[in-house]
Amino acid sequence: MPRRPVYIDGKYVCQTQNYGPEARGGASKAEVVISDREIDYPKAIKPDLLLAMNQKSCDAYFFDLKPAGMLIVDSTFVTQLPTTRAIGIPFTRIAREKLGKEIGANIIALGALATLSGAVSLSSLEAAVMSLIPRGTENFNRKALELGVESARDALRTKAELENYEDSSD
Repeated sequence: MPRRPVYIDGKYVCQTQNYGPEARGGASKAEVVISDREIDYPKAIKPDLLLAMNQKSCDAYFFDLKPAGMLIVDSTFVTQLPTTRAIGIPFTRIAREKLGKEIGANIIALGALATLSGAVSLSSLEAAVMSLIPRGTENFNRKALELGVESARDALRTKAELENYEDSSD
């Protein structure tokens, strides 16, 4: 069921989700449409970005992605990448090691996604997350967002270093 579009950061935003019994370990799907114009259809037809938290979701939804779209995966669980352009970050491993709970992986991924895509400002993202989380989990979720931002910046640095290395070996 789509939620009503909201206006944040000078953009219209709408989210839909489809969580059936497969949501625990299978392929579930949530879509966020972000546009400079009013949103007339709340579903993503050919997404610019796909975040796959497990192999099944990556396999099921990769071919919906635009040809030049960005694929971000949780490399803790996604080991078979359908493209060399994928950005793999071990969100679940980071959550387990740095937060002590895997449950923070989704917020880490959200911070990384915002950093890599630039689709929303980090301050607006933090405000949105803080408005939706249970009371008493603010510090945990703030730390998870910071870990996501940090992991995305590390991934970008690594990618740039690899590209520089490949360019110098020509």
